[in-house]
Amino acid sequence: MSPPRARLAIRPTPRLAWLFALSAPLAALLVSGFGSPSTWALAYPAMCLLLGALDLLLRLGLKVRMSFDFPRTLPLGREGRIAVRLDAGALGAPVLAEAAIELAGPLADTPVHRVSGPMTPAGLELFFPVRPARRGRLILRALWLRWSGPLGLCRFQVVWPLGESAIESVQDVGGIHGEALSFFQREASLGQKSQPFRGEGSEFDSLMEYSQGMDNRLIDWKRSARHHRLLAKDFRQERNHHIILAFDTGRLMREPVMGLTRLDHYVRAALLMAWVGIRSGDMVGAADFALNFNAFLKPGQGATHFSRLQRFTAALGYGGDETNFAASLAELKNRTPHRSLVVVFTEFIDVISAEFLVEGLGFLARRHTVVFVSTPDPVLAGLRDRAPSSLEDLAGSVISDGFARDRAIVLERVARLGIQAIDVPPAALGAAVLNRYLAIKQRGIL
Repeated sequence: MSPPRARLAIRPTPRLAWLFALSAPLAALLVSGFGSPSTWALAYPAMCLLLGALDLLLRLGLKVRMSFDFPRTLPLGREGRIAVRLDAGALGAPVLAEAAIELAGPLADTPVHRVSGPMTPAGLELFFPVRPARRGRLILRALWLRWSGPLGLCRFQVVWPLGESAIESVQDVGGIHGEALSFFQREASLGQKSQPFRGEGSEFDSLMEYSQGMDNRLIDWKRSARHHRLLAKDFRQERNHHIILAFDTGRLMREPVMGLTRLDHYVRAALLMAWVGIRSGDMVGAADFALNFNAFLKPGQGATHFSRLQRFTAALGYGGDETNFAASLAELKNRTPHRSLVVVFTEFIDVISAEFLVEGLGFLARRHTVVFVSTPDPVLAGLRDRAPSSLEDLAGSVISDGFARDRAIVLERVARLGIQAIDVPPAALGAAVLNRYLAIKQRGIL
């Protein structure tokens, strides 16, 4: 890709500045030696200026052309690179070139990346590593290139503005698809034909003759009396369930856990569940809330709707406000008139801050089946389980144990409301959410 027109600047190097600065003490020595001003005092600074002009002329005809290539999208947590190609025309000896690219956005380290290499007549190819730590846009602002003359007295600096070039940092959907496909492979029965969705559901399908070993609760006594034989009900697994993935995007979701923010861990687990749910015939929607109810995506089906879910989750921001659970969850209930499976991805600190959260979840559970998802901080868990070797370690262990007790109290209160809670480390979050969803479908709770 060709960039816009570059801007060239020529500056003296520190070497030339130091050489020119030596003219002052030399002039003072000449004046003190001859007793009067001498024209020889101007010879040294004039020589420095001539050498600088010579160094400038030796590299003034050098023309550098630049082209660059970069990935349009980059999965979150993976490393990509920006390739820059520099071509110099008539160039004799190799020239050491230093390049830097200015980026803005969710970078893992510094917003300026620097690399260097020898520029030869065959050109120079440089690679800038990029590893996004958040979802969003990585803006490529400018590319800086500089090199010095043969004598090292003049420095040439070229700046290429890169305009609106950007890299979209998105969730790693390829890993989600691979994990979901491996799950389906484990669940598939080798050597059997595909069967209709029958059995553990709540939608009546047909009557069948009762046989030993079947659940007695399935017997239809009225029809059995009419036909003078035991008949049992056969149910079909219900489809087209409504699933709402509700994301808290408040202040606590920005906290980094194991290299990613809590929100990014939640998005990955939610997309895994959404992909399996859509493949199973359910309708999946999403919601974004923090201080206010920000956005809502109506439940839908199909591969096209999964793309909408990807775009919805990619647009989730990292807010800095406290979450208003009472108003947000009440609005979510009003937006979902049909009974749905609502999975709330959120976080809390202590019992006091969780009061409105528990109240909002209870209000939501009056109509819907609610799953509460959170993840503990592995740092606090490590402090609690580590054997203390000093008073500081002991204090950290006591404080982390207090947080763990508060967390257990809140989870117990949530469970008493009939809400299913998931509180597992980030590494096991995707499997835990998916297994809970499948268990709810199998038990026919919806």
